[in-house]
Amino acid sequence: MLQQIMDSINGILWSNALILLALLSGLYYTIRTKGAQFRYIKLMTHYMFEKNDSNVGRSAFQSFALTMSTRVGTGNIAGVASAISIGGPGAIFWMWASAILGAGTTIIECTLAQIYKSTDGDEYRGGPQYFIDKGLGIKWYAMLFAVCSIFALGFCTPGMQSNAIADAMYVAFGTNKLMLGVIVAILASLIIFGGIKRISKFAELIAPVMAIIYLCISIVMIVAHFTEIPAVFALIFKSAFGTDAVFGGIVGNAVMMGVKRGIYSNEAGMGTASQAAATAKVSHPAKSGLVQAMSVYIDSIFVCTSTALVIIFTGMYNVDGIVENLPGIQAGPGYVQNAIDTFIPGFGSVFVALAMLFFAFTTILGNYYAAETGAAYVCKASKKINQKYLLTALRIATLAAILIFCSKPSVLAWAMADVGMGVMSWLNLIALLLLSNTAIKVFKDFEEQYKLNKEIVFNPEKLGIKNTEVWEKESK
Repeated sequence: MLQQIMDSINGILWSNALILLALLSGLYYTIRTKGAQFRYIKLMTHYMFEKNDSNVGRSAFQSFALTMSTRVGTGNIAGVASAISIGGPGAIFWMWASAILGAGTTIIECTLAQIYKSTDGDEYRGGPQYFIDKGLGIKWYAMLFAVCSIFALGFCTPGMQSNAIADAMYVAFGTNKLMLGVIVAILASLIIFGGIKRISKFAELIAPVMAIIYLCISIVMIVAHFTEIPAVFALIFKSAFGTDAVFGGIVGNAVMMGVKRGIYSNEAGMGTASQAAATAKVSHPAKSGLVQAMSVYIDSIFVCTSTALVIIFTGMYNVDGIVENLPGIQAGPGYVQNAIDTFIPGFGSVFVALAMLFFAFTTILGNYYAAETGAAYVCKASKKINQKYLLTALRIATLAAILIFCSKPSVLAWAMADVGMGVMSWLNLIALLLLSNTAIKVFKDFEEQYKLNKEIVFNPEKLGIKNTEVWEKESK
């Protein structure tokens, strides 16, 4: 019953309208910024390692690592597999398209998050609820996004991540799923009750290391199948545009699943990345936008592509009603586990299970932080809700989701996550369009200073931008 309800809601949320909104918005921002996500790749890396000598906020790299902890997760393994299982190999092309255009969207949303951020003790808070409130002045809209983000990121997505961990560990070790859920919940509680500093320190250490190890294993397999690369890319492109004899009939599914799973993996336009981006202490909002665009590339162009190629090279996938190379194996980590096992027998199940454990665990923490940001906004805006009590309730809800969904069917866990992502994407993408002129104005200010080889600083008063108390204090 619940599955049917979730599927019906997703049918509305993830209609062609949202797919077009996501792709066309990214194209619009790419045109308005003259392809900033391509022109400033070198600067993205440079600004990523700028130091933060202040006692307030995080460094650009810590903010980047926090974002990567949410981006590099289940979507890079199970998400890619589910995209192929429904949309065929062509879904990967549309995942690339959503990433390339989504990098432009990321620059805009993370720049806005920096412009309108607020202080919370010795930390910064920001994201859609803040720039909707301060930039658009629509408090009910901001409150709606905040509440939706609490539900989506504090309950729906942690449940799906827990489910993916349990599935992978069960395949590899036969681990009892409920027992594993208890262990993950206990470990998560030790960190989320420690606050943003503990979360960001853990993410800074684990996320980059796991991504590098996973990429190295994938690259070894890709090199081993080097001669097949042209044929695999030909299959992806033909399937994406409906010209492949086998997968031509599901081109609509390829577009839908490629964009849907692309958004879930790289989070461009969903609003979660901007909340992490706002934590950074930078001299200009556009710097944070550029740094976060790089995380989209790493997530989708490198990690997701590695997963896709490993699966397609080995043929270890099913496509609903068309191809069945793995009878009885659900779309998810099992595709990648079987693929790696063809190269190193017995290694794939263990390696992917451990990768899923770390990827999904850090994503739970990163998503929790974004949900906590929503809760902090709700308390500040309402002035009636005690923040301590709400955060305690949120932490309990997150841990409960880990326990509840670890043993549920994966299709239900994904359906719940899709509902949360869909609602957030609609609300955020519309807000970005309404505030795009402000973001573009700030980005052009950055470019003008950069071209003049000046020290790049942000003065909102000079640009006529109001409600930016953090920057107003710093510019005086």
